[in-house]
Amino acid sequence: MQKTLSFVNLRAIRHNAMKVRSILKDKFFYAVVKADAYGHGMEETARYIEDVVDGFCVAIVDEGIALRVAGITKPVLVFAPPLDSSDVDRANFYSLTLTVNSVQTARLIGNSKCHIKVNTGMNRLGVPISDLHGVLDILDADQIEGVYSHMYAPHDAASSIKQFSLFERAVELVRAKRRNVCAHFSASGGILRGGKYLKYGVRCGILLYGYAPQGFKRTGFVSALSVYAKRMQTTRFIGGGVGYSPADRNYKTLTTFRLGYADGFFRNVPLGEKNLCMDAYIREDGGELTCVMNNADEYARRCGTISYEVLTKITQRSERVYIR
Repeated sequence: MQKTLSFVNLRAIRHNAMKVRSILKDKFFYAVVKADAYGHGMEETARYIEDVVDGFCVAIVDEGIALRVAGITKPVLVFAPPLDSSDVDRANFYSLTLTVNSVQTARLIGNSKCHIKVNTGMNRLGVPISDLHGVLDILDADQIEGVYSHMYAPHDAASSIKQFSLFERAVELVRAKRRNVCAHFSASGGILRGGKYLKYGVRCGILLYGYAPQGFKRTGFVSALSVYAKRMQTTRFIGGGVGYSPADRNYKTLTTFRLGYADGFFRNVPLGEKNLCMDAYIREDGGELTCVMNNADEYARRCGTISYEVLTKITQRSERVYIR
């Protein structure tokens, strides 16, 4: 086996889902499984927690189709708005729910089922409150299944209050068109903030996999992924370099493991003594199989990025082993 081995603990993911469910009680709970469930395996993850959640969120139509092919029957919301009629047709065929983010998208989807996304300050996707009446005029009441937004900087109390106030206005407008539509405002940060941010349903992403967004602690949530690499060679150091970098000391022996950049590891942060060398990394000691990542937060900190990026990259060329 030349691939890295990714051990995905589905029991940990289920534990995290159950913890969120216990916080929410009967509120609507979407599990976000986009980007191959943040590198954990979308189909396996969704099947293992389908009975805990009310639905799933994906980034693009193709991910939603993959869930349907895998046998997932609960609602699937596609975050990215359709860009052409092909997106709409495929979503309808597989009973996926589309996102409406503008008057143009409202016209494009025809009579498809949808959630309206409202821009409350992230300024990425969403209908400004001032344009919401125009969207509602185009859509029929029976096709609107939900309304949602996404907080920026959920760790900041002042901005969160302002965004929540805007969202409540949006919910009022949408529910004037169709009563009792699903509303969801909080993602992982809002869940951890708690209080009034749990008034509506939630979308749980990174927290489902045991990690918290910036500014929050993941207390009680369990990380689900560990990545291992196999030893390829242990050699006596003959002088010269360690990988592409000159050696800064006289080593006794060096061990090379089978993983590299294409396995999701970053060049600017050495896993071992220096930097990666082609599809291998080197360290001074090691056994036949070595754990190279079991804390995405720590590795992300060293890389100057976030756990999301680490998790979605590190399993791209890996053989997954699921623990049930």
